[in-house]
Amino acid sequence: MPKHPAEISTFDYIVVGGGSTGCVVASRLSEDPAVNVLLIEEGPRDRNPYIHIPGAYYKTAQGDLLKRIPWEPMEEQERTETPTMVQARVLGGGSSVNAMIYIRGVPADYEQWVGLGAEGWGYVDVLPFFKRAEDNNRFCNAAHGVGGPLGVSDIDYIHPLTRAWLQACQQAGLPYNPDFNSGNPEGCGLYQITARNGRRSSAAVAYLNPARRRRNLRIETGTMVTRILVENGRAVGVECVKGKRTVVYRADQEVVVSAGAIATPKLLMLSGIGPAEQIRRQGIAVHADLPGVGQNLQDHIEISLVYQLNGPHSYDKYKKPHWKALAGLNYALFRNGPASSNLIEGGAFWWGDRNEASPDIQYFMVVGAGIEEGVDAVPGGNGCTVNLGQIRPRSRGEVTLLSADPAAHPRVAPRYFSDPYDLEAMTDGAMAAIDIMAQPAIAKFVAARHAPSPSLTTREEIRAFCVKDAHAALHPAGTCRMGVDDMAVVDPELRVHGIERLRVADASVMPTLISGNPNSVCIMIGERAADFMRS
Repeated sequence: MPKHPAEISTFDYIVVGGGSTGCVVASRLSEDPAVNVLLIEEGPRDRNPYIHIPGAYYKTAQGDLLKRIPWEPMEEQERTETPTMVQARVLGGGSSVNAMIYIRGVPADYEQWVGLGAEGWGYVDVLPFFKRAEDNNRFCNAAHGVGGPLGVSDIDYIHPLTRAWLQACQQAGLPYNPDFNSGNPEGCGLYQITARNGRRSSAAVAYLNPARRRRNLRIETGTMVTRILVENGRAVGVECVKGKRTVVYRADQEVVVSAGAIATPKLLMLSGIGPAEQIRRQGIAVHADLPGVGQNLQDHIEISLVYQLNGPHSYDKYKKPHWKALAGLNYALFRNGPASSNLIEGGAFWWGDRNEASPDIQYFMVVGAGIEEGVDAVPGGNGCTVNLGQIRPRSRGEVTLLSADPAAHPRVAPRYFSDPYDLEAMTDGAMAAIDIMAQPAIAKFVAARHAPSPSLTTREEIRAFCVKDAHAALHPAGTCRMGVDDMAVVDPELRVHGIERLRVADASVMPTLISGNPNSVCIMIGERAADFMRS
């Protein structure tokens, strides 16, 4: 660690983490010209051009804008190498690198939060904040808003293979659903994405870009926060490393931690806030004994069914230079064509467990193979992938400290499938996906199933494939959950128990993971956090 004398600056509010939630909080707070706001992000600014082109998702899903964090598999998963999950390391966080799919979950998700102690977070409470954020290019109704900072739009270019897969879903008995965010996600349909006019609408673009001209907002990138400064039970600032310098920023009003469900509990524990015994073991002084910090880790886990196609029927053909050039020219001239697609245009919500009140499996039709990190391409180069995940996992893991060194990774133990229910539901979902891919509308484009092997046909064989090949969906949540019981970390206004002037606002505060992609929920949490602070 650098040992140079610390430089000190003072602000009213300090927001740690420039991801989806942090961008929202910093932007909203800086709307008040009477306060000064500092936003700190460890990664770079979002200048990489691939970030802003939806079709370049295959670049951002595997590139150097990601931090790779080892996670601890269970013994029965028989991994030969330590698997990693990726977390965004760039301004805008996950919203700058993800597939842009806009999903809110189901109303029952939020009623469950209330039942777990998050009073005031029911569906009727959060819906106005979803609508406040949203600028939808198709819907304007009881469920959707227009005029907000976040662009939400239909995908302008839909690949023919996506349409064929949606027809196959209907042949398999799934109804067509025109709006997964209406409150009833059942069926198959086209996703809306966080984009506007053919460009990604990340939280950095939607919230920070309009705020950059404000003199009361300062954005520091390339800066790692090493600890929160606590004096007399009160958060008073943060200590950071920027290059070779140690920098101290003081906060006259509040510090907000929005570093994500892995980095946020790590930073709290490094700052002496968390399970006392674990913190002392690392030689760190304890400021608040909160045993729930790092516990309750939840993530969606996915499997990928990969198919080899019998011709150039997917976006894989755009790997060839002349096709790539043609798509680039179309996008440059008209903001249309393949580069305006997120490559995952269609999906579905269906049941693994029919006893559930709403679908518990989410499907993604990826019109290509090898697009996402850890998923193989196919022989011949033309393929497609059906990703699916169990979206209300019952398994719980933890994040714990391995070292007092801020640069060291924490121990991440998701314990995927530790509750057998998740594996059984995933297996049911996989069997249903295989059935969909056998329907006439899509089967005519398929040469062979690449993964799992076509020789695997029984439920037991598919279950074993799920255990061995499942991968993190990169939606970690729950590690600093809201509530009022002894294991809760923040109260329903996101204030950290036992420490004044400190809040957490990101996916870690969710009591349970929502039923789908959580990025829009992180933005909603940011809207609510800023509202609590301003009021």
